[in-house]
Amino acid sequence: MTSRVILISAALSAALREARFDEGSRVEAAGLRLARAAAGAVPGAERLWVSPSVRCRETAAALGLDAVLDVPELAGLDVGRWRGATLDEVSSGEPEAVARWLADPDAAPHGGESVRAFCDRVEGCLDTAARSTGRTVAVVEPEVVRALVVRVLGAPEPAFWRVDVPPLTATEFSGRSGRWNVRVGRPLAGAAEGDGSAG
Repeated sequence: MTSRVILISAALSAALREARFDEGSRVEAAGLRLARAAAGAVPGAERLWVSPSVRCRETAAALGLDAVLDVPELAGLDVGRWRGATLDEVSSGEPEAVARWLADPDAAPHGGESVRAFCDRVEGCLDTAARSTGRTVAVVEPEVVRALVVRVLGAPEPAFWRVDVPPLTATEFSGRSGRWNVRVGRPLAGAAEGDGSAG
């Protein structure tokens, strides 16, 4: 049985623009406009999932997705006490901790979860989707896409930091548990004229 899972990255928010660890920021007006323009490009699905964050829920609504299910396992990376700070702020205050976090996938100096634990958590959602027939569409945080690309390709966890995920792009996984193909970063039609970073 072949399964299809399409992950749509959230529209641009102030936190994404500022490289700030999210603490519930809303999607910017330009991002909402682009998401509404792309609504017709989202394929039908048997399951509609969403990361339980404000910007993912707002993106899903702007894309016209109804009856979406919050999936706690698809929440963004828990960065503990760094939540709300920019990466530059944390780097200037705790340079050794940031360096350790970026180099060691088992490190969690912020008191949240490690990159390896995060990848383990979100990989379980792909396994769940593989046990179901039909297509799953999920609006997720960009780091969820990164984690699943790393796991599906069998890359080491440090590769997590090398995957860029622009807003309002679709990444598709097709196959079955243990053997997936991936198509990365396709802009949603209607959102292709911009990435939401202007205005």
